[in-house]
Amino acid sequence: MTARYLETSTGRRIAYHLTQGATPAVVFLGGFKSDMEGTKAVWLEAWAKAQGRAFLRFDYSGHGQSSEAFVDGCIGDWAADAQEAIETLTDGPLVLVGSSMGGWISLLMTQRIAARVCGLVTIAAAPDFTEDGFWASFTEAQKATLEADGQVALPSDYDEPYIITQRLIEDGRKQLVLRRPLPLPFPVRFLQGTADTSVSVDTAIRLLNHAEGADMRLTLVDGANHSFSDADCLELVGTSILEVLARANL
Repeated sequence: MTARYLETSTGRRIAYHLTQGATPAVVFLGGFKSDMEGTKAVWLEAWAKAQGRAFLRFDYSGHGQSSEAFVDGCIGDWAADAQEAIETLTDGPLVLVGSSMGGWISLLMTQRIAARVCGLVTIAAAPDFTEDGFWASFTEAQKATLEADGQVALPSDYDEPYIITQRLIEDGRKQLVLRRPLPLPFPVRFLQGTADTSVSVDTAIRLLNHAEGADMRLTLVDGANHSFSDADCLELVGTSILEVLARANL
């Protein structure tokens, strides 16, 4: 299926796939350097179609089929992309499904478009990771390189290193959600694998303890890794969305 494109107010071209259907619509927000062709995004689209439910997946700028270079982006840019895509392409109440960095961005969306969010499911949510992950783990030498060169290269589990820019770190500090009140006044399900080497169980517990809401649950899946993409994990994502929808009282 060929992607469609949204021209944003910032001049970026955001690639997306939109499935029409019943509301609340489900919106998938992907991870850092991920794209909308990943297993979870594609599985959720098929799941939504089977449910007859509206569904949106998209690529942030610098990701997948969207415009711009990844290295030029930051959390603020990607949150702006998400907000404009959601506000332009969907109507009515929403259930957000945020994976890894998408968990952080979905939390930002719950504050920025609060009136439209009726439920949230996160998968290995990584709020504040630029500060608590990257910056906190940098050596003094890496911090000096970042200051001098504006970027530092980190090894990754993929084909090429992550280029972490000073802009990413500095902008991330403006987007932090674990240092200020985080009201989530709707059903929330946090999902986390115990074998995740990118986002710790401690991060999931910190998020649960920090957020404020009357209907929040954290589910730990023994042995699940960061991808959270085997058959059982995917079914749990679908079940969690249905549970959120059932409890949203719409």
